Amino acid sequence: MEFWKMNGAGNDFIVLNDMERRIPDGRLGYLAKTLCERRLSIGADGLMVVRPAEQDGDYRMVFYNSDGSEGEMCGNGARCICRYGYENGLAGQTQRVETMSGTVTGLRVDRRQYRVRLNDPSVMELDHPIQVDGTVYPCAYVELGVPGLPHAAVPVKDLAEADETALRELGRKMRFHPSFPKGANVNFYEIVGRDHVFERTFERGVEDFTYACGTGTGSVAAVLTLLGEVSGEHVQVDMTGGTLYIDVYRTGERITDLFLTGPTNIVCKGTVTDEELKI
Repeated sequence: MEFWKMNGAGNDFIVLNDMERRIPDGRLGYLAKTLCERRLSIGADGLMVVRPAEQDGDYRMVFYNSDGSEGEMCGNGARCICRYGYENGLAGQTQRVETMSGTVTGLRVDRRQYRVRLNDPSVMELDHPIQVDGTVYPCAYVELGVPGLPHAAVPVKDLAEADETALRELGRKMRFHPSFPKGANVNFYEIVGRDHVFERTFERGVEDFTYACGTGTGSVAAVLTLLGEVSGEHVQVDMTGGTLYIDVYRTGERITDLFLTGPTNIVCKGTVTDEELKI
């Protein structure tokens, strides 16, 4: 079984080509959980499987988190898989990638930079405060696509200097907060300059901080644009693994287009020989 290991601003993935649908659906979660284990296997935040399109896309992206749960979509994953699709002749410089949450359009900017149009927000609640351990935190809640990929956007002062352990525990509690019907990715953020944001995301399905989160940056930038705190034009979002850029287009209070641009990296290519796998 051939694989690519890729990352987008530090958000890392294992990519498998299953255009001939040889991998049983019921084994994908197990495969993801096994291969994404960092010390026992290849290691990654998630597994992406390339399959034939079911509608009018160039191909379909099936995404699984490192804990074996299926994910609706992944923004940095979509950027990486667009590079995979282009370099493997599955699509041209502009491509349409089917996901569980809807079709994502990708564009090759140059050899390593890729830009995707994220799924439209299906839920946008700018004022969704939540209470954790007796403290009320300001929060916005966003879902991208249908079914929606859930994101909480939580401002934190001096985020870069925040205590890692305390922030992780807060992220874990917020991720499972009862006001989020299917849990949420928790995006802590701080505005650090004009159209410049620092963000850390506690990701559902990874159950820890990741180095970057594409849909998280898109959700935060969309919220801040509607609140009038950023312009929405080429908003720079710095994360642990690198920098992403978001462009937000709106008509009144409705987001009409949400674009994510950033780097991709092909870390390695090889053959899976993991002797613990039972496919």
